[in-house]
Amino acid sequence: MTLRTRFLVMVLLIACTATAQKIEPATNVTAIGFSTDRLKRIDDQMNDWAKKGWVSGTVGLVIRNGKLVYYKAAGYNDIAGKQAMKKDDIFRIASQTKAITSVAVMMLYEEGKFLLDDPISQYIPAYANETVLDKFNEADSSYTTVPAKRQATIRDLLTHTSGIGYAQIGSKEANAIYAKNNITAGIDVSGDKLADAMNRLGKLPLMHQPGEKFTYGLNVDVLGDLVEIWSGMSLEDFFRTRIFEPLGMNDTWFNLPASKAGRLVNMYSEDSTGTLQKLTGEALGGHIDYPLRKKTYFSGGAGLSSTAYDYAVFLQMMLNGGIYNGKRILGRNTVRIMTMNQIGDVPFGNDKFGLGFSVVTEKGSGTNPSQVGTFSWGGAFKTSYWVDPKEKMVIVFYRQLLNTSHGELADKFKVMAYSALND
Repeated sequence: MTLRTRFLVMVLLIACTATAQKIEPATNVTAIGFSTDRLKRIDDQMNDWAKKGWVSGTVGLVIRNGKLVYYKAAGYNDIAGKQAMKKDDIFRIASQTKAITSVAVMMLYEEGKFLLDDPISQYIPAYANETVLDKFNEADSSYTTVPAKRQATIRDLLTHTSGIGYAQIGSKEANAIYAKNNITAGIDVSGDKLADAMNRLGKLPLMHQPGEKFTYGLNVDVLGDLVEIWSGMSLEDFFRTRIFEPLGMNDTWFNLPASKAGRLVNMYSEDSTGTLQKLTGEALGGHIDYPLRKKTYFSGGAGLSSTAYDYAVFLQMMLNGGIYNGKRILGRNTVRIMTMNQIGDVPFGNDKFGLGFSVVTEKGSGTNPSQVGTFSWGGAFKTSYWVDPKEKMVIVFYRQLLNTSHGELADKFKVMAYSALND
């Protein structure tokens, strides 16, 4: 190979790498390894689900090798008014906020602000003398405790193994104890400060000994408070300046601007007959219009709204090893440790949990098409995502439902996306 040929090959490789860093429309899906006929199955099913009244509307998105091979909406944003769902509509993404907060935490980890096994109390003293719930009296919500065997750490927060429970949507013990101390799930909070709430939380008992179990809880809200402490910025400002603006995520917000309010999708929920009803009041601890209500309490576990495409950009950054469109958010080895087993032998179904994501294991891969190492999560309002590093795929499926008897539709969408592969 001549020197000129080597140079041209190097330039081509660099160009291909740069292209893969940014999502671009696929001009030929077959060249990306997909069957057009099999992709059409997704159209048919999403439209059928809407016709049957199983969903109001949906948005589905599939990316491979940085190429957007599927991005469509089906059904309605408003069923009664026959207002079509649009693919750039803005959804309440609830717990999909957690992955973004986890990335913010790890950005500060890379800056030397903390180490993963530092105790929380090193930065929030209220967590210094932790106790663990022993006995609970349902009659009056009184309880007894035992001392924690060790202090909960930052790693425990990122893996939901600290013992901190969830308010409002957690166990009966957590719901009762947290309610007495004005601790909420973090949606639509007014008249309180995140730091104050997390300080109160630190003085309450853990639901189990640190590191012994996976308990989905307010861990990431504590992490949001830590981001504010370490960075000296509000979580809203940190997200905006350090993540959203560099990535071009212009439709992801805690406080949705008035100019984008018309794109916020309606929330639906099944009634006792299985019929979808549009919600207009309180739901899951806050007003349904909470994205439009000005707030200064930023829940790192649940507060954001976003589009399927914006969130796909964030996920593509992770798939790229922490970089997108030339902007590095995380180092590739930080992404590696975030997306590997961080809970050891702690039970978590067929899979494991990393630092902010569930991670598919060999056993888990035997139950569905996702390759080993696929990382994912979702939100309470029925939004879901998957990132498969082996297939170089990003899959996003959004609905906006509080209660549904058709929770399986997200997995069906995923199956169809994988089944459309033709290479």
